[in-house]
Amino acid sequence: MDALMLSRVQFAMTVFYHFLFVPLTIGLVILVAVMETKYYRSRNPLYKQMAEFWGRLFVINFVLGVVTGITMEFQFGTNWSEYSKFMGDIFGAPLAIEALVAFFLESTFIAVWIFGRNKFSPKIRVLSMWMVALGTNISALWIITANGFMQNPVGYMLAEDGSKVIMTDFAALLLNPYTWWMFFHTVIACYVVGSFFVLGISSYHLLRRQNVEFFKKSFKYGLAMALFAVTLTPIIGHSFGTYTTQVQPAKAAAMEAIWESGVQDFSVLSFVDSKGERVFDQITIPQLGSLMYTNRFSGEVIGLNDIPADERPPVAPVFYSFRAMVLLGFFFLALAWTGFYYFKTNKLLDKKWYLRTMLWSIVLPYIAINLGWVVTEMGRQPWAVYGLMRTADAVSPIPSAQVWFSLISLIIFYTVLLIANVYLMIKFARKGPDPLVDGGGN
Repeated sequence: MDALMLSRVQFAMTVFYHFLFVPLTIGLVILVAVMETKYYRSRNPLYKQMAEFWGRLFVINFVLGVVTGITMEFQFGTNWSEYSKFMGDIFGAPLAIEALVAFFLESTFIAVWIFGRNKFSPKIRVLSMWMVALGTNISALWIITANGFMQNPVGYMLAEDGSKVIMTDFAALLLNPYTWWMFFHTVIACYVVGSFFVLGISSYHLLRRQNVEFFKKSFKYGLAMALFAVTLTPIIGHSFGTYTTQVQPAKAAAMEAIWESGVQDFSVLSFVDSKGERVFDQITIPQLGSLMYTNRFSGEVIGLNDIPADERPPVAPVFYSFRAMVLLGFFFLALAWTGFYYFKTNKLLDKKWYLRTMLWSIVLPYIAINLGWVVTEMGRQPWAVYGLMRTADAVSPIPSAQVWFSLISLIIFYTVLLIANVYLMIKFARKGPDPLVDGGGN
């Protein structure tokens, strides 16, 4: 475990912890904003009660997410200084805009929403929550813009000595197709996380016949977002996959463990032998693999054997993570549309098996979205910046002992935060909404 491997483990661990908070922030804030809007328009106190209950859970998650995000960014200077030197001209601009615009937009208006509960009108509270929602999406966009360059470098030139990249076209950086495919795929996946969070907690209370009207209404709004997100996710994911085949053929080949170039079948069930450079297919569908990657049954896909061995990603983690992510996606699709049928036919309260399934499925979208990041980041290896800088050249020249110390410290710190988050979430989720109280502005 040298400094490189330890730094990779530390950054992966930091991202994993951070990304336990981010998806719920992006997904749940939209629903809270919608509830605030419904209260403003109807003055029905039930919507205010809903906004307060789900907003409280949002705030707990938001605050802890900010803490983990700050420590993650510090690592670019401590563990990845060579990367920061090489990428500073490109990486600095998106992160600076994210901090100066998105973070201050979020933090300012979430403070207005929290502390202005009985001081501002419903109109101001609606505006505040929508501004927080806008801020979270702007934040995601600029961070993914920076990551998009790492995946598909555009709008740059190399310094004469090759020591760094220099931005030459900011518009190209912003309009990078990889960025936008990743942005929409990530944000829609976050909506799955947020909606299943609401559906799961609502199911918990509906199983116990607690606050039935409140949680049926909450279930309705969570279900609406879930139907939108789970239906759109495979469509965007497919388009993203075909684009990835063009710009990162090694990642695309690893996702399906494709070793030989040519027209590809699709393996319904298969196992990877990375050392033997082969895959054991159990059930295959002829030419479907080519259709998935090229939109043509006769399309040719580049295999790993046509890519230099030192430029291939680790196949097994990418392959199994991709398969598990896709499988979970179709499971979410089935759950959401089953819930739609039960809700429309007024059978929801009688289907205890379904409510229990939704309760225990709260954690599954978190797993799926983190599997997606495993595919994205491990599939880019061995490059820190695709085709320009290897990960081995990006690490800071520091002793392993220092990385060990920071790694262990962060694990302890983040674990305490995660326990606190889970404890508070469970406590307030089980407690349920506060009693109905109308008022709070004109």
